[in-house]
Amino acid sequence: MPTPRHHLNRQRRRQALAAAPEDTAPRPRASVGVLTGPAPGAGRRPAAKPVRETSGAPEEDAVASGSGPRRLVPLVVLCVLTLLLGGFAGWAHGRAGELRDDPARSNTALTDLARTSEIKGQTGAAVAALFSYDHADTAPFEKAGKTLLTGKAVEQHRTLLGGVLARAAEQKTVITTTVTDSAVERIDGERARVLVYADQSSVSTAGTAKAGGKQSKAARDQGVYAGAMFAVDVVHRDGRWLVENIDTFGR
Repeated sequence: MPTPRHHLNRQRRRQALAAAPEDTAPRPRASVGVLTGPAPGAGRRPAAKPVRETSGAPEEDAVASGSGPRRLVPLVVLCVLTLLLGGFAGWAHGRAGELRDDPARSNTALTDLARTSEIKGQTGAAVAALFSYDHADTAPFEKAGKTLLTGKAVEQHRTLLGGVLARAAEQKTVITTTVTDSAVERIDGERARVLVYADQSSVSTAGTAKAGGKQSKAARDQGVYAGAMFAVDVVHRDGRWLVENIDTFGR
């Protein structure tokens, strides 16, 4: 009885396996990953890569080691920002205290326009009355000295006009003072300092009389004209601003 073909093939495979050398060592399984270099020589089987034993899962260690520095960066930035903001807050608080303590900050000359205008008006009128004199009618001058001056300004006013008044009756002097401009330097509560610009003329009406009792025109027109700049300190009392100091800047 002839042997079937599949039985012949099976016997041949068994004989071939029996003649082949024994190779029972397990072949290393290649790990799955990204290739970092060319494969070894052609036709050669790559050697198995040793695995380093570590505690815990390798993937978890890699994630932990990679996330550590990343977590530190936001923390460091937050600390720096906190220090910067804290320093700025301290500087701002100190600067605000300096501005509040600065005497210039109590000056309301530029913010209280109504009060500034009131001071300028009353000071201009007071200066004009205090430094204008007419030998023929001294009442307005004397009244201004009694009602518009206070403190050391009383003596200062008398000293400034003493020499003129001593010769006023003889020379028949007429002094006219007109305030052309003024500026309120500061307002501090009930006190203020005002810079005054004024035009002043002093005319002597005494002259040599001609026949018939008429005075010469040259004598009547003779006089002195000058501009003046000085400062006055004023104080608010009983609804009025009174001059308490006259500063002629050393003149």
